[in-house]
Amino acid sequence: MRVLLAEDDTRLGKLINYMLEQNKINVDWVQDGSMIYEYAMYTEYDILILDWMMPGESGVDACRRLREKGYERAIMILTARDAVEDRVKGLDAGADDYLVKPFEFAELLARLRALSRRSSQKLQQDVVEVGEFTLNRTVKVLKKGDMDVQLSPREFQIFDLLAQNLGFAVPREVILDRIWGLESDVSSNNIDSYVKLLRKKLDSVGGGSLIQTIRGVGYKLETE
Repeated sequence: MRVLLAEDDTRLGKLINYMLEQNKINVDWVQDGSMIYEYAMYTEYDILILDWMMPGESGVDACRRLREKGYERAIMILTARDAVEDRVKGLDAGADDYLVKPFEFAELLARLRALSRRSSQKLQQDVVEVGEFTLNRTVKVLKKGDMDVQLSPREFQIFDLLAQNLGFAVPREVILDRIWGLESDVSSNNIDSYVKLLRKKLDSVGGGSLIQTIRGVGYKLETE
């Protein structure tokens, strides 16, 4: 695995760089955000690890600029910001994951492994396998074996969003923004109702336990 680490804190950067290399991960480390874009566009990285607050250009702004240019590799944001609105901003900028400082290094490694698996599967392909289910984004159909799971458009969108973040909690605010828009009058209770109906339909074909509630945050799709 090869990663780009953008971290301006010299002490933390040295520590992350050392620990990653000890786990046989090749690292390029930059301390100025203005270098992120050029490194990412002209070097083949598996994952970008970007600190939010960077001199030159913030990690979030660099992430957004890369996505606007069609960059498809996995991006993780590191930050001390832990408010929901900050998580939403980071994810909306195009980040695949968001890790709040301080963090345990074992968790960083686990998240990098998960991102690597997801990246190699080309998350946005038209037909993806989610456990025993097959998700077809072209015709908006979810199947388990030969059985169609009859979902409404909103239910399909929720399942698809959770599948894109397989194994990670998706905040209710992110679900609201991605599917209805933050300016809509849809409430958290409405989202919970849609998830309840979605679970009921999945349960009818033996998959009701796939969606887990993360108290105080949102929902997570877990296939194991």
